[in-house]
Amino acid sequence: MKRKLILTLAATLATTALMAQENNNNDDKITLSGSIQSDVIIPQEDKKIGTEKYSEWALTNTYADIAARSRHIDAGLRFEFTKHPLPGYAAAPEERFKGYGVPNFYLKTHFDNWDLTIGTFYEQFGSGFILRTYEERSLGIDNSLLGGRFVVRPVKGVQVKALAGKQRHYWKWNDAWISGGDLELSVDQWFRRMQEANTYLTLGASWVNKYESPNEDIMVDPTHKLRLPGNVNAFDLRTNLQAGNFNVLAEYAWKTDDPSYDRLYPYIYRNGTVAMLSTSYSKRGLSVLLQAKRSDNMTFRSDRNVYGLSSNINNLPAFTTEQTYALAALYPYATQPNGEWAYQAELGYTFKRNTLLGGKYGTNLKVNFSHIHSINRNDHSVDGNPRGTSGYGSAFWKWGDQTYYQDLNIHLNKKFSRVFSLNLMYMNQFYNKSVVEGEGGMVHSDIMVADAKYRINRKMTLRGEAQYLATDEDEGDWMFGLLELSILPNWMITVSDMYNNGESKLHYYQGLVTFNAGAHRLQLGYGRTRAGYNCSGGVCRYVPASKGFTISYNYNF
Repeated sequence: MKRKLILTLAATLATTALMAQENNNNDDKITLSGSIQSDVIIPQEDKKIGTEKYSEWALTNTYADIAARSRHIDAGLRFEFTKHPLPGYAAAPEERFKGYGVPNFYLKTHFDNWDLTIGTFYEQFGSGFILRTYEERSLGIDNSLLGGRFVVRPVKGVQVKALAGKQRHYWKWNDAWISGGDLELSVDQWFRRMQEANTYLTLGASWVNKYESPNEDIMVDPTHKLRLPGNVNAFDLRTNLQAGNFNVLAEYAWKTDDPSYDRLYPYIYRNGTVAMLSTSYSKRGLSVLLQAKRSDNMTFRSDRNVYGLSSNINNLPAFTTEQTYALAALYPYATQPNGEWAYQAELGYTFKRNTLLGGKYGTNLKVNFSHIHSINRNDHSVDGNPRGTSGYGSAFWKWGDQTYYQDLNIHLNKKFSRVFSLNLMYMNQFYNKSVVEGEGGMVHSDIMVADAKYRINRKMTLRGEAQYLATDEDEGDWMFGLLELSILPNWMITVSDMYNNGESKLHYYQGLVTFNAGAHRLQLGYGRTRAGYNCSGGVCRYVPASKGFTISYNYNF
């Protein structure tokens, strides 16, 4: 594998050199860009918060990207060093996250009507229901495809994509072949009257195939082996209409049976489906969002025997608000691909200036409600063993008997003067810890947040947060406080403490100093981090407790 990477790297660099020579002859400019990201912790043992004991004196996740771009040819690669990864990243079996090398590299040629990529690439069809490959470093996810992708735009308003490759799984590529195609029609491009009426209509259709060897010994019982499908096909249909201030997105996807390892219904023969309807309306000072989604058995992985984030071919977005405040993000929801009904509604409104509620500077109000429920299931298992069966039956419109998650968020943003503003938030939350984490029951909490900002002078701004989470379940109540002083143009100093005044009575304190200079950003810190889940887009990773000195460096050029 390393030999292939070296050969590919050499070929990429050679191609870049040829590009430079050719472009110099034609006065065509080559642009180089890249970035470096290095996060380091010097860990310390802390038995009170339950940290792990590490043999290494320092742990780091380090990435370096470089890309060369010209008029018609691009090339790029990424070097990664995760041989001694940050806490929680090497929790996968056999510590497969650990390593170093050049796992991502590509060569791309692009013209007005078509482009071709060879190497590693990321792609998403529609909302990602049947295909979404992406990188999310905060979660340790990089499920890129190694192969080829061709995109062609034969006529105005028509785009066709075709791809094939193997999916990255940490420092190797899974054996299954992923191939597929996507057709997208921008109907409004064909009718001038639609454009004049500010109306846009997009139609899309996608297909993805996974070929995985059926010659595996997956046993139903000690004497019977499963007959596995080699090919698994998934399809997606969607339409997106924007008419003035209104937008409607409807999407439906399904896949053929794909017996895979799963905690609740392992190796069942059942088709998967997901349906979504999303509507929105927005104009100056007002926005409305309504969404509904039903998914059923939409687990889709490039290795049927691995239950992990980096083998996911698709992605089901969570219909919940991405929380940025510490206590509001304490119990984040992870999408349940086995099946769920999800709803979300959001209203945003701005009270105008010089009115009773708007005041001198106006007032922003946002209300968001999310509810996620189980689907109805009629068990088809044989003697309690679902393997080799259809698993269950499920009526489309019926709910199951469990609430997975629910929250109500109310945000109020008010500027009182040129130097002082205040954000207030209230959140009422129901979090089914047993469903999301495996045990713990339903946790009901009320969360209050006050976030104030005061500009001391032209160069100095002080921001403070006060948060409180009240609950009778799990670990009990939490408090959080933060002070952040920014000194233009280079410095930011932050201190914070999250305290459990329920069961543990523990403090999770942090101190950070950040220096920015041009394209460079350096952050030094010290403190404790609570064990918990880090989530993005409904995908979550468990992060163990940690303590120590931290160094973070970012550079972009």
